[in-house]
Amino acid sequence: MPTNILMPALSPTMEKGNLARWLKKEGDKIKSGDVIAEIETDKATMEYEAVDEGTLAKIVVPEGTHDVAVNAVIAVLAGDGEDVKAAAAAAKAAPAPKQAEAPPKPVAPPKAAAPDAQPVPAPKLSAAPAPQVAPSSGSNRIFSSPLARRLAKEAGVDLNRVQGSGPHGRVIARDIDAAKSGKGLRASEAAPAAAGPSLAPSMSEQQVRALYDGSYDFVPHEQIRKVIAQRLTASVQTVPHFYETVDCDIGKLMAAREEINEAAPKDKDGKPAYKLSVNDFVIKALALALQRVPDANVSWTDGGMLKHKHSDVSVAVALPGGLITPIIRNAESKSLSAISNEMRDLAARARAHKLKPHEYQGGTTSVSNLGMYGIKDFTAVINPPQSTILAVGAGEERAVVRNGQLAIATIMSVTLSCDHRAVDGALGAELVSAFKTLIENPVMMVV
Repeated sequence: MPTNILMPALSPTMEKGNLARWLKKEGDKIKSGDVIAEIETDKATMEYEAVDEGTLAKIVVPEGTHDVAVNAVIAVLAGDGEDVKAAAAAAKAAPAPKQAEAPPKPVAPPKAAAPDAQPVPAPKLSAAPAPQVAPSSGSNRIFSSPLARRLAKEAGVDLNRVQGSGPHGRVIARDIDAAKSGKGLRASEAAPAAAGPSLAPSMSEQQVRALYDGSYDFVPHEQIRKVIAQRLTASVQTVPHFYETVDCDIGKLMAAREEINEAAPKDKDGKPAYKLSVNDFVIKALALALQRVPDANVSWTDGGMLKHKHSDVSVAVALPGGLITPIIRNAESKSLSAISNEMRDLAARARAHKLKPHEYQGGTTSVSNLGMYGIKDFTAVINPPQSTILAVGAGEERAVVRNGQLAIATIMSVTLSCDHRAVDGALGAELVSAFKTLIENPVMMVV
């Protein structure tokens, strides 16, 4: 009998994905291991390999479809000897996956949705429908279709304020589309928002819009921005942060970096084998510091502490509309040149959305460096289940006192954010002190 090809789960927390592109067409022969499609997550575009063999009888979910649930049928494969037309006809007769159905009108630009492919579970975007009836002010009840409820939840639209255009005033998908642009709202509900309620986290999107009377351009959130917002909010609300800042004299580091880069071997085209950045030294120093202070190389769980054997350093890389943290694994045992080249490759593939899940999921600590933007110092939010993150500022010339005399030194301020459940103040101080020792004496990184 025909085999259903299902939407794959590309990470432990993925619930939905975008079917970016089909690489095979209906009627093509498929072999096990063939790449048949590209699936887009919020972090990367992954190739989907066929497991079974046969003929691609029917594509159920066309390319470009967003928000397709994991395990939804996306295509049908006819096995050897099976009637391809019959398999395709059976697929046509079957109802399409609910998550793959297009609403009557586009609700958001195609790139506005993607699955959650974060390293650890974040507050989940539930696909379950809201209650059949939503109460409004007074005794009236708001009836809505399941699709409208799902779209309203994803768009942050309050159903109580939407004027339904379906049978008996039922709210349907096109009403949510109109509400997103500020149309079709109940006047009795819109007035209080326009009067200027206090700004509070519970304000709906429509309430915020009402404050500005249309004097803005609306840009729907991409899924990566939604996930970042969820995870950082959860981190701040559930992880007790504290911060420790030190100033590091990186004069020796700058001299060593210049000397090492000048001595780098070059190929026939004159391209150096590596070019170290200050951030490469930071990654190495933090990795070694965690080995010197192993009690800080931990992750908190309700049942116990995970004490990591290696220093897997996540490094924040800016993307349009968000960021991602590819990981330098076993950074404590890698040379500076190896870290430099690996980081350059990871960053390039991150910006092209070509990272694989294992390349950004996990990590035992993180580095966020804004020094290239001239930021002197800042604090960073911890990325659970990690317990620490190092915020790195710009190296700049400052007046310092040495042996009672004023002098000029290149100083870089760093701030360590710690999860107080796993890392106490003194332990955090040990870690940032070990980092300071290493970054100020880079020769110790090669011993």
